[in-house]
Amino acid sequence: MNVKRTHREAKKNSGLLMERIKTREARVAIMGMGRVGLPLAVAAANCGFRVRGIDSDPEVCKKVRLGKSSPDIDEAQLRRLVRNKRLTVSGDFRPLGKTDVVVICVPTPLRTHGELDLSYITAASKRISQNIKPPVLIILESTTYPGTTEEVVKPLLESGGKRLGKDFFLAYSPERLDPGNPRYGICNTTKIVSGADTASRKLVEAFYKSFVERTYCVGKPGIAEMAKLFENIFRGVNIALVNEMAQICSRMGLDTYEVLNAAATKEFGFMLFRPGPGVGGHCIPLDPYYLLWKSREFDLHPRFIQLAQDINENMPYYVERKLIDALNNQQKCLRGSNILLLGIAYKAGEGDTRESPAIKLFELLEKASAKVSYHDAFCPKVKISDRRVVSKMLTDDLLENSDAVVITTDHPGVDYNRVVEKSSLVLDTKYLLRDMKIPSKGKVIWL
Repeated sequence: MNVKRTHREAKKNSGLLMERIKTREARVAIMGMGRVGLPLAVAAANCGFRVRGIDSDPEVCKKVRLGKSSPDIDEAQLRRLVRNKRLTVSGDFRPLGKTDVVVICVPTPLRTHGELDLSYITAASKRISQNIKPPVLIILESTTYPGTTEEVVKPLLESGGKRLGKDFFLAYSPERLDPGNPRYGICNTTKIVSGADTASRKLVEAFYKSFVERTYCVGKPGIAEMAKLFENIFRGVNIALVNEMAQICSRMGLDTYEVLNAAATKEFGFMLFRPGPGVGGHCIPLDPYYLLWKSREFDLHPRFIQLAQDINENMPYYVERKLIDALNNQQKCLRGSNILLLGIAYKAGEGDTRESPAIKLFELLEKASAKVSYHDAFCPKVKISDRRVVSKMLTDDLLENSDAVVITTDHPGVDYNRVVEKSSLVLDTKYLLRDMKIPSKGKVIWL
């Protein structure tokens, strides 16, 4: 009898939630108002849900209330949603007791020795367990290793006596944001969804279908967690391959740019990647380590993935070596030379410096006693070796007085013709000048 009653209650609760989601009456809470949580909050609020953003950083909450955000969000739209109280934000967790859908969008950084730090996820899960009132759908979006949703989050949610499928429903749906991408955003990028049980899977699909054009359901959270890692490992491995090809071509005296463009003429079976100074951002440099760390539990040591990591992490050292050789050809020494880095962010058109290879290169060059400065209109200041460094104005004097200019980020808005004209040496790590068909005038070298 108790089993039947529990089944009836579970069916009733999932039905109530489904109805509230489909009618947009569900109250949504999103934990974490960063580069993942805020765009999601805007998308959900814009389609009719009332959304509460929760973030422990008062400055983040203040910025959202003022309608300030990243370049990927329409600030006028954000201000309208805040003004109309479709989107509110605070550091208070108590309103979780009045929500129907809770989405976890908190960071998953790495510790010093490459271990995944789940403290933000566990803290969020404990807060949810302490504050929610059944029934509620809980969705994890943070990138993590396969098994986190069911092995870590689920037990924490059940620790207070609540039960999956009756009091709460649990799902995993990885974020797929590409900052600065003008073509694909939350609403037109296919959303992978998964649930810890059938009811959870149906609920999470219904929620995202409210504002996402396409969803793709998988059997369980572990598959979705692994798919997210594989997407970024795929990119990292291919970037490592082309970075290694660049080094081989350089040693053989072959033009890497021409080799890649020739290979790219093949209509099938080839995807063009370009070499660069390394990889940056939160995803590609870190996601492989989540899988490497988890694989040890199964006595596995993925050598291919580790090798790709090693190659990409070595690229700033390779750029330094190329610069040393280029300066030597001009009878100059790196020690004491004025080196200007064009770009400190990891990605064009963005001010995000997370894991930026340009920062590593800056530190390497300084360690070699070079006089290093940078220009980046998207990132006016940055932390280098525990100190704050400010971006320089890109003046003719700065270019003319630099012994070498290194293009580390392919930012728009820079007069690259002037850079080549006024500089004595340019190391283009992004092949930007080739793409723009700017004459090298014998001053430019590439990876």
